Amino acid sequence: MTQNAVVADLLEEMADRLEAMDVEYKPRAYRRAAENVRGHPADVAGLAAEGEATVQDIEGVGDAIAAKLVEYVETGAIEELEELRAELPADIEALTRVEGVGPKTVGDLYRELGVETLDDLEAAAEAGEIQEVKGFGPKTEQNIREGIEFARESHGRALLGEGRPLADRVINHLEATSAVERAEPAGSLRRWKPTVGDVDVLVGSDDPESVFDAFTGWDGTDRVIEAGEAKASVRADGLQIDLRVVDPAAFGAALQYFTGSRDHNVRVRNRAIERGLTMNEYGVFDVSDVDEAEQRDGETTRSERQSREREDAGPRAGDRVAGAAERGMYAAVDLPWVPPELREDRGEVDAAAAGDLPDLVEEPDVRGDLHLHTEWSDGNDTVAEMAEAAAAFGHDYIAVTDHATGPGMVGGVGLDDEELLEQVAEVREVASDADVALFAGVEANIDAEGGLSVGDDVLDELDCVVASPHAALDGDGTDRIVTAIEHPATDIVGHPTGRQLNRRSGLDLDFETVGKAAAEAGVALEINANPRRLDLRGAAVKQAVEQGATVVVDTDAHRPESYAYIRYGVHAARRGWAEPADVLNTQPVSGVRRFLDG
Repeated sequence: MTQNAVVADLLEEMADRLEAMDVEYKPRAYRRAAENVRGHPADVAGLAAEGEATVQDIEGVGDAIAAKLVEYVETGAIEELEELRAELPADIEALTRVEGVGPKTVGDLYRELGVETLDDLEAAAEAGEIQEVKGFGPKTEQNIREGIEFARESHGRALLGEGRPLADRVINHLEATSAVERAEPAGSLRRWKPTVGDVDVLVGSDDPESVFDAFTGWDGTDRVIEAGEAKASVRADGLQIDLRVVDPAAFGAALQYFTGSRDHNVRVRNRAIERGLTMNEYGVFDVSDVDEAEQRDGETTRSERQSREREDAGPRAGDRVAGAAERGMYAAVDLPWVPPELREDRGEVDAAAAGDLPDLVEEPDVRGDLHLHTEWSDGNDTVAEMAEAAAAFGHDYIAVTDHATGPGMVGGVGLDDEELLEQVAEVREVASDADVALFAGVEANIDAEGGLSVGDDVLDELDCVVASPHAALDGDGTDRIVTAIEHPATDIVGHPTGRQLNRRSGLDLDFETVGKAAAEAGVALEINANPRRLDLRGAAVKQAVEQGATVVVDTDAHRPESYAYIRYGVHAARRGWAEPADVLNTQPVSGVRRFLDG
């Protein structure tokens, strides 16, 4: 793992442990510092070597935190964190993966019941001990018990936002090697699934030995797991990277095969069989003149395939008619190329055969961001700085939507009505001299009944109202979200389920009902592009768009660097079959203004 990521994780752990011990203010400072360290372009180790003053160049890092960063770089540990661990010896990272269990809950359950691990938590819940703790009850205990399985299942799966940058880094490294003809991510990473088990990379080369030498010698590698003749695996940034090298003549076939999904590949292979062809990771082969025994010989077992993988043709029977290019693999079975994001066996093969594949939205289509935060709430930068950064990023407009007070807001983050009106005045002033158009907005909280946490008179003064759920994020929330949609001031429903990947599953929503309500009310449903959310997920986007709903891809940015999250949101939209016309912020500012005014 990179030094910045390691240090950021430690700062986040300190924040959690301090919060668990009921320390005020400090947790927020540590979390802000962690976010800035994680995204800082310079290596924190290099900064630390120049002294604490240089480390303080990282925004949000003051004297105390800078001293701890230098201490870690020099000694490999932070003494205060070790003391916190000794005082609260609970596996806080694992326990807080359980929905409804935050750092304060961990602290309470450790002090009252001695809970340190997921097993301890499960035992306490099954014994009915949690509901006996002050501040808890039967419902809370039931929710915790139900969330433990999800927490265990999510363990070991990395966020797309962790896996994809790692794949980009290793591919950039490999492409600098002359032996590499082509290099691409594969597997669920190439399909842009929200979480991944590992990082799959595919290379086409006639010189695999040189490729593997470059791969295992990469300075980003923490440990070499294995290095064979056709495949190698290393660990980097806490993830396993699997590299497979194939003959360039079969690269397209291997890319299609190893991208998956399995169900998609089965459907495509069935089309090949119907046409007297066979399809595998080596190509498409015409077997119309090959007898059955020879065909069976061509369909070898996986172990046999692996042992023969570096042979020129690989296991085959008949004449190869496609394999070098992925598009050729689809053309061989009379299909147009299917974008990887669609390859989940959700009707994409039939749509391709009928010529009905969507013209998917692309990253350059997005022209603005309608959900972001500034230092007025829990962001890092001023309104002017976020506007300047948006212009530099290439946006035409942004909406400033800092948190309002309400359920789910802790630590004094949210703005009350009077403060919101003060911020509107600042946004208007900045807009008069900015290189992007600015909408004055708010992220209002949706309460348990679907109401908004901002007064109607203030909502009337705003250009853009993002209504989001932040608390009570379990069970069926369909009626609650529909009620929020039907509020006359709501323009966008932010992260509609409230899920956090690997942490909580969020609300259960009937997306046909929600999508229909949004379409009728002229409200956009957000695809929150933060890699920790990616909410709405692809399948939900598809259901909502089919009901005529508009979606919007926002980053929920808390600092300028987070504008780059837009890529993850766009690919989530693509997984939902969304076209540019389905996405609000592909429109020019005039179109967005009409939507918000409508």
